[in-house]
Amino acid sequence: MKMKYFIGLILWTIVSAGVVFAQEPQKPLTLEESIKIAMERSLTIHSAAMGVEGSEFVRKEAITNFLPQWGGQYSYTKWSYPAFIGNFNLQENLLVLLQQVSSNVYNFNTTLSQPLFTGGFNLATYRSARLGLNLSKKSLETAKLDLVLQVRVGYFTILRAEKFLAVAEQQVKNFEAQLEVTQAFFDVGIVPKNDVLLAEVNLANARQQLVKAANDLATSKASFNILLRREVDTPFEVVDILAYRGFPLSFEQSLDEALRLRPEIKAAQLNIDQANETVKIAKAGFFPTIRLTGNYSRNTDFWTLEGGPKEIASDVWMVQALATFTLWNWGNTAFKVGETKVKVKQAEDAKTQVIDSVTLEVKDDYLNMQVAEKNIRTAEISIEQAEENLRMNEERYKYQVATQTDVVNAVTLLSQARTNYYGALSDFNVARAQLERAMGRM
Repeated sequence: MKMKYFIGLILWTIVSAGVVFAQEPQKPLTLEESIKIAMERSLTIHSAAMGVEGSEFVRKEAITNFLPQWGGQYSYTKWSYPAFIGNFNLQENLLVLLQQVSSNVYNFNTTLSQPLFTGGFNLATYRSARLGLNLSKKSLETAKLDLVLQVRVGYFTILRAEKFLAVAEQQVKNFEAQLEVTQAFFDVGIVPKNDVLLAEVNLANARQQLVKAANDLATSKASFNILLRREVDTPFEVVDILAYRGFPLSFEQSLDEALRLRPEIKAAQLNIDQANETVKIAKAGFFPTIRLTGNYSRNTDFWTLEGGPKEIASDVWMVQALATFTLWNWGNTAFKVGETKVKVKQAEDAKTQVIDSVTLEVKDDYLNMQVAEKNIRTAEISIEQAEENLRMNEERYKYQVATQTDVVNAVTLLSQARTNYYGALSDFNVARAQLERAMGRM
């Protein structure tokens, strides 16, 4: 009995602990945690990272152009009649034929080649590949900046929807309270039935707005789950960071930081540098290429390359310095150089356009942030006035100095003032996030 009691106690403890853990509230999701999750799971970031890895392989491939290349051949030839294997006699300047062998001839040939001068082709190719690697890194950086902005905007959209939901809930409570007062007045014959019906209609409309606000919140959370690559219905809460924090930099300071940090501008300059290297690659066609080559060849009548039954074998080696140059190609090289120079000009124009675009983007985001900032201050004052207006009209209605319509208008004005305030607060945080993205901040 004691053993059964002991086992039962252990099982009860485990089950109780599981229930406690299951009922433990989920920790709210912070903005930093959201960004981290998105970075780890984003397919866009993964693809950009793979682009960096691929560009690194291209760079390493370009290095191999400076190194010697070693190749070889092994062949078997079947002749219709017995072949001869010979060596070249340098002293007598004649080919000395050895004795006749079988019709089976095996040959091994190997060549080692080292480029000495390529007119700058190999060097320019390597530099272009290295610039391509840096371009891939800038693309990855740009993708990260875009993702951080998406997460920040999605996060503040959720907070905005939560605030709108709270306003809608408060509006429902206000109309419920108003309906109670109106019903009480009707019961004692102070107000007509029409006032009760009007209060019920206003309450029904407020409840419809509450349903819509709840649906908007659910939609924003579903979108955020998709952004974080989670199940669309994953439940979560977020930390409320919807507050006003002034931006310390002027427009000029913001623009200066953007021109220094934006990866798109740096990428535009890398495109110019890469186009210049392409010009050098094209110009390499004007110069000869010099290559040092070593070759070894062995012929025998036995597959192991040793002497066969008659021990016949022939070895030849040579070292050669070879200069190759084009005397005339109808201007083909010059035309390629001209084409690549045009691409340099196009890359320079593209950089200017990027700078203009960044300047306009920073200006637009900075102005949007200032507008939202002014709206916050205006909305704060409006809320105070609307709350006082509602309080006064509710008191006046109790003494039948004000009408039902006055109270309804006061409730609506207060809800609108609160909506405007939270909307301006959300717009400010979103505009600030967009401005910091335009400045190249993570």
